[in-house]
Amino acid sequence: MTGVRPFPPGGGAMGAAIRALDWRASPLGPVSAWPATLRTAVGIMLDSAFPSFLVWGPQQILIYNDAYAGILHDKHPAALGRSFRTVWPEIWDVLAPLVERTLVRGESHRMNDIPLVVQRRGYAEQTWFTYSYGPVRADDGAVLGMLCNCIETTEAVLIQRRRATSEAVLRESEASTRQDAERVQLALTAGAIIGTWVWDLTTDRFTVDEAFSRAFGHDPALGRVGLSLAQVVSTVHPDDQAGLAQAINEVIARGGHYAHQYRVKRADGHYYWIEANGRVDLAPDGTGLRFPGVLIDVQARRAVEAERDQAILKLRALNDELEQKVIAQALARGRTWQVSPDLIGVIGADGHFEASNPAWEAMLGWSEEEVAGTYFLDFVHPDDHDGTRAAWNGMLQDELPALRLENRYRHKAGGWRWLSWVAVPDDGKVYCSARDITVERERQAELERAQDLLRQSQKMEAVGQLTGGLAHDFNNLLAGISGSLELMNMRIKQDRVGELERYIGVALGATRRAAALTHRLLAFSRRQTLAPRSTDVNAMVGSMLDMIRRTVGPSVQVETGCTPRLWPALVDQSQLENALLNLCINARDAMPDGGRIEIGTDHRQITPEQAREYDMQAGEYLTLCVSDTGSGMPPDVIAKAFDPFFTTKPLGQGTGLGLSMIYGFAKQSGGQVRIASSEGEGTTVTIYLPRHLGEADRDDGAPQQNDAPLAGAGETVLVVDDEPSVRILVSDLLGELGYAALEAADGAGGLKVLESNARVDLLISDVGLPGMMNGRQMADAARVKRPDLKVLFITGFAETALLNNGQLEPGMSVLTKPFTVETLAARVRDLIGGRAGVSG
Repeated sequence: MTGVRPFPPGGGAMGAAIRALDWRASPLGPVSAWPATLRTAVGIMLDSAFPSFLVWGPQQILIYNDAYAGILHDKHPAALGRSFRTVWPEIWDVLAPLVERTLVRGESHRMNDIPLVVQRRGYAEQTWFTYSYGPVRADDGAVLGMLCNCIETTEAVLIQRRRATSEAVLRESEASTRQDAERVQLALTAGAIIGTWVWDLTTDRFTVDEAFSRAFGHDPALGRVGLSLAQVVSTVHPDDQAGLAQAINEVIARGGHYAHQYRVKRADGHYYWIEANGRVDLAPDGTGLRFPGVLIDVQARRAVEAERDQAILKLRALNDELEQKVIAQALARGRTWQVSPDLIGVIGADGHFEASNPAWEAMLGWSEEEVAGTYFLDFVHPDDHDGTRAAWNGMLQDELPALRLENRYRHKAGGWRWLSWVAVPDDGKVYCSARDITVERERQAELERAQDLLRQSQKMEAVGQLTGGLAHDFNNLLAGISGSLELMNMRIKQDRVGELERYIGVALGATRRAAALTHRLLAFSRRQTLAPRSTDVNAMVGSMLDMIRRTVGPSVQVETGCTPRLWPALVDQSQLENALLNLCINARDAMPDGGRIEIGTDHRQITPEQAREYDMQAGEYLTLCVSDTGSGMPPDVIAKAFDPFFTTKPLGQGTGLGLSMIYGFAKQSGGQVRIASSEGEGTTVTIYLPRHLGEADRDDGAPQQNDAPLAGAGETVLVVDDEPSVRILVSDLLGELGYAALEAADGAGGLKVLESNARVDLLISDVGLPGMMNGRQMADAARVKRPDLKVLFITGFAETALLNNGQLEPGMSVLTKPFTVETLAARVRDLIGGRAGVSG
């Protein structure tokens, strides 16, 4: 099975050596087959800061850490994986009883400063070691191996022996009666001696040698004559003076050997540890006579002894800790398995459970016997099978170091529980645990529902703002239309027909404003009817400059900064012209005291990162920018600038649909609009339009026909619309123009006429029709029998079913409601006469 991590995971140089060694020929077998107890013991041993080794199994295989490799010297690295006996044959007579006590009888023991003559560095070497042995047991108590911590104490033992030698010399010197001979002999026997003294207790005078005087800054001449006890102890550390006085009093009282360690200040001003060694001679009556002695420098020895004592204490604590860790880990595994509230399981490489803890029954109702041998997907909710299987396969194929996923598990009593899993492959098995997150998932679902309700509430608030503004503007327009019609009715009854033209003009004006308002709403909703064509935006800007300058007035300077050879754009030019004019008017309104407007074009490459920020597709775009030097906008106004019916103008001076219309037009054209503005520094509005890979269309400059053309003889038009008033008006208009009109209320009725032998020169149809067939589907079906059929779609917005890849087919055109008699007549004449494809 793949995905098993190397063992041991660390361990320094010896960890790497263990991983690199081919253990298959060893009695221990490959590392992947080592039992958990051996793995635990090896990990503890490798992490030890002290020299440590492990002896394992009946063959007593040796495994050791980096610190112990230093003790082996040239026996390393060949010693790794060999028998403990073959590594140390020269001292096996000493080690064998220790190994037997541990491996056979299971005893733990310690031995301090064991003398051993070991063969290393190419010769026999006298050494001393302090050992701590302990057994490594299986869960059933059987001894599997031996764990040893040791420290080499050779240096400390040699220091101690030199000290003993100096004391022996001192005792020998005390037997001499001649003071000079005592001092000379003591000085010659040990290099660590600082100086010598003889204290005449009867006169309380110290005579000291020259070395003593130099060490403590005394006059050598005075030292030969004699010093007082106060002068001698004046250099003793204050904390040690009481203990020194007590030791001196005790030896004078009993006589005999004296040894005491304390700190003294030397001539360099620093305190050092010394040891005073001497002997007190007593008179027959028990009073003190002489007290000769030597001072020995024990600073280095005390440091070594302190280090050794500390090491021994740490070694003992470590050995106890290691033993407790092995025991605790075994107990912890058992306790965790039994008392954990989370599900714990062991799954074989084939996906079947091999073991489970009691939490399964408490959480899901399945007993250990029911879980054992069950394929893990048998518990998983069917909707979660694919994700769970993919995660499992990824883990086994070493794509993931561990499996982490959430899925639903079946409860024995019915229903499902959400679980959060963590699984790790190791040694041919998968060890996993799971936490019940059902309550958390339910809370998350409740939070998401609350957020949905909040979003819906915000949507309704926006809809309320939209409908409120729409109702306000349309009520004003309807008041003008209805009021005009009522007054016309009154004047007709009063036979005052001469005044009708005035009210007709008012009603038609309100109708045109209503159409413009509807057009802006459709632009905002991206449902307006567009007639995109390849457009030279630079040429469009140039053709509009005079009109823009007249519109904004003389107080505003209009400048251009257009990029030469600008890419063409596939866009409805009339709508783009309307957007540009609106932006210039907005800029003028932001500069009541005059200012400057700059109209610019450029090329832009939008990267994927910018596309995510701008909410648009990455790629090549051309830009149309309008910048002003006006008052600018604060951030909160920019955030709402594209909202419908939002305006900063006073009531009655704007509908609040200008920028929202431009935004909807740009998005419907595949582009975007961005605003950059700072209060007091002006505003820049940029329209992004996708680059069109083609040549820009030329404006042929054909004059528009103002007079409504008349119909030819017998020309017939089929009108299909589900609204009776529209059918009546269109038919009457066609009749006025001399056309014969046929009518149908739905697609099925219109297709029946078209499949007959009746003459039909043109089909005029609404796009959205009741029943199973819309206007486009009816036209396509009719063209099977009448391939040259001319079609004029009349619609209030751009149906998605109307266009094919953004284009109308030849012989088709679209006209947006409402329209004038002249516009309808011109469009009908163009289509019947062969000039198809015109939209408006």
